[in-house]
Amino acid sequence: MGRPMKLGGMKRVAGKFAALASAAAVLVAASSCSPTPDAAGNKTLKIVYQKTDAFTALDAVMQDAKKEFEAANSGISVELQPIQANDDDYGTKLALAQRSTDTAPDVFYEDTFKVRSDVDAGYLLKLDGYLEKWDDWSLFNEAAKAAGRADDGSIYAVPLGTDTRAIWYNKAVLQKAGISLPWQPKTWDDILTTARAVKASDPNVIAFNMYAGKGTGEGTVMQGFYELLYGTDSTLYDENAKKWVVGSQGFTDSLAFLKTLYDEKLAVSPAEALDANVWKKVFGEWFPQGKLAATVEGSYTPSFWQKGGAYEWAGYEQDMGVAMFPTRNGQEPGGVSMSGGWTLAVGAKSKNPDLAFQFLTTALNKKNALAYDINNSQIAVRTDVAAEADYLAANPFVKDVSDLVAVTHYRPATADYPKISTAVQVATESVITGKQSPEDAAAEYDATVRKLVGEDKVLEK
Repeated sequence: MGRPMKLGGMKRVAGKFAALASAAAVLVAASSCSPTPDAAGNKTLKIVYQKTDAFTALDAVMQDAKKEFEAANSGISVELQPIQANDDDYGTKLALAQRSTDTAPDVFYEDTFKVRSDVDAGYLLKLDGYLEKWDDWSLFNEAAKAAGRADDGSIYAVPLGTDTRAIWYNKAVLQKAGISLPWQPKTWDDILTTARAVKASDPNVIAFNMYAGKGTGEGTVMQGFYELLYGTDSTLYDENAKKWVVGSQGFTDSLAFLKTLYDEKLAVSPAEALDANVWKKVFGEWFPQGKLAATVEGSYTPSFWQKGGAYEWAGYEQDMGVAMFPTRNGQEPGGVSMSGGWTLAVGAKSKNPDLAFQFLTTALNKKNALAYDINNSQIAVRTDVAAEADYLAANPFVKDVSDLVAVTHYRPATADYPKISTAVQVATESVITGKQSPEDAAAEYDATVRKLVGEDKVLEK
């Protein structure tokens, strides 16, 4: 989902040590009390996944899948091990669990952008042989299947759903500023013109929020910077050359747009932007209370407001609108989006891989996939789920956000991507806090990339 989070500076270092200490404690406890095969040969599968106050949809699916699986497999126990953590800390704890066969999960929740690096690390089991015998695999969207594919061409993870990014806006706030609805900016300048009108109408309203800085982690790039970069003539990575792009004018121009937003106080304050929990205010306070005009967020946004969501908001369907993020000057294809999503994978250290894959297919059967996609406002990757009336009726914005797949982009699925992402986050933070100009921040990013991947893996544009 790219739910943002990472602390900067010393807080970040301290947080990492705290996360590791916490993870160690959890894993020691788990390994010491995890059931082992008894005299009758009964077996236990360990299932690891993320759960937060705002993200419970997967936990509900796993609870149902456990009941189904145990009912169908006498003598097999399923031990659910939800990790209460944000995206970054979940990844840290999962990586720690993978180090030992005693704590390594049989099945786990895996972010799409980490699939290739984790395959390289030896954490994921190759699934090709299993998938060939699973009839439901033919129902999965072909593009979505690629999310679990590694450099060797094999599939190592199965998608739960996918997402897109769009501009979400409060209709009443825009109308008060004299903006015609439905709102669809055609260029970056259109965004700034509208944001300035909103600010002039009510200085206390946040006119246009885009995440920036290390605090919001992957949310900074997925719900912010990449919408800008891919709307220029630049890219982060050249897929044909298999090299990272440096010296790009589009990179500098994207930072300059963020600088304008923050310098003119059209976005949140820099201090708020660096708060890892700023997204909670976006969904839980600012939008429902009419204090935010627009932000760039994921297609999963309605999941926070619908009944049972973390921030239930009756009437959000009428109060909110969605628009495509435009290219810089309105050039083709006219808009930009980013897609990510999460998968389920079987651990390479699993002692019961056949049973683990069977559990994975239970968790991703039509019934459970439908429940997950509805309750988490995901774009369905199973064609049979996508055609279900309940799925189509659950999210009033499902067509709008699904249409954005036509203009979407994906993060480079390379082992070195996570470090590149952090470098981008650092660049945005330097600019919005006034530490560096867009030009200097871009130059430092280029130098960091060269240092991280080596001269043979960069392409000067």
